[in-house]
Amino acid sequence: MDRRASQEGDSFIIKRMYVDLKLDVKSLIREGAELIDQTLESLIPAATTVPASIHGAMRHSVFAGGKRLRPVLAIQSAIAVAGRAPAGIANLGAALEMLHTYSLIHDDLPALDNDDLRRGKPTCHVAFGEAIAILAGDALQTQAYEVLAKLECPVAAIVEIIRLVAQATGTVDGMIGGQVLDLEGEHQKPTPALVEAIHRAKTGALIRVSVVTGGIFAGASAEQAARLDIFGRKAGLAFQIVDDVLDVTQDSEQLGKTAGKDLTSDKATWPAVFGLEQSLKDADRLITEAFEALQSFGPNAEGLKAVARYLVERKN
Repeated sequence: MDRRASQEGDSFIIKRMYVDLKLDVKSLIREGAELIDQTLESLIPAATTVPASIHGAMRHSVFAGGKRLRPVLAIQSAIAVAGRAPAGIANLGAALEMLHTYSLIHDDLPALDNDDLRRGKPTCHVAFGEAIAILAGDALQTQAYEVLAKLECPVAAIVEIIRLVAQATGTVDGMIGGQVLDLEGEHQKPTPALVEAIHRAKTGALIRVSVVTGGIFAGASAEQAARLDIFGRKAGLAFQIVDDVLDVTQDSEQLGKTAGKDLTSDKATWPAVFGLEQSLKDADRLITEAFEALQSFGPNAEGLKAVARYLVERKN
C-alpha cells in the first residue's frame, strides 16, 4: 500500500471514530486497534529482516492481539482537544503501544513475574528464549523513541511529548519505578499507600501519558493538558484496580494471561487491601471523578469517556 492510500485509509477510520459516536465502544476500540495495527505493521521491520530472530520476537509480542487501549485513549484525547483526530496521530499511538509491549515482555521474564502466557499466546521468552526476549523489549523501546522524534507536530510539542513519555516510563512515579515497588512489595503486608503508589506508577503512568500526549499532539493548552492529566491519573488507577479484580474473578482463558498470578505471587493488590466489593466501587468512583475533569471539553470528549467507562466494565 502506498503512503497516500495508507493515509486515506487512516483518515476513513479516524473519521468514523469521531463522526459516528453512535458506534458502541467496542466498535470504537476495534476500529482504533485496526488503525494502530496498520501503523505498527508499517513501522516494525518484517520478520525476515536481518537479524530475523529479533524482528520475529518483536512482532510475536506486538501482534499477539492486544486491544490497543493506550493508543485509542491518545486518539480520543486528541479528538477531545481538536474536535477531530489530527493527521499522524496513529504514529503516536503506535509508539505508545511499542512501549507498552516492551514492558509486558520484560514483566513476563523469569526474573520478574515469570509468566508463560500473554494475550492468550506463549510469552516472548517462552517462544524465543530469554536473551532474545530481553533484546526484543529493548528494541521496541528504542524504536518507540525514534517514532516519537519523527511525529508530525510542532517541534516544541515533540520535545514535550518525549519528555513526558520518558518520565512516565522511568523510575520516579513511572513504570519502571512501579515495577520495582511491585517486586519489593511481594510477601509483605500490603498497605493502601503502597498499593496506590504501585498502581499509579506501574500501570497508571503510561495510561495517563497516553491521554496527555494525545492532547498535546492536537495542540492542547496548558489548562487542557492539566485537565487531561487529572482524567488520565484517575482512569489509569481505575484500570489497574479492575485488572486486580479480574485476576481473582476470571480464568486464564478469559484473561489471555495466567489467572490468579497476583495471589500466588503474594502481590500488593487493591482487593488484598480493600476487598472485591470496595475495589469495584472505588474504580467506578474514580471514573466518575475523571469525567468531571472533562466537562470543559463538551461533546468532543464523549469518545474518551466511553473508552474510560469500558476500562472499568471490561471482563478481560
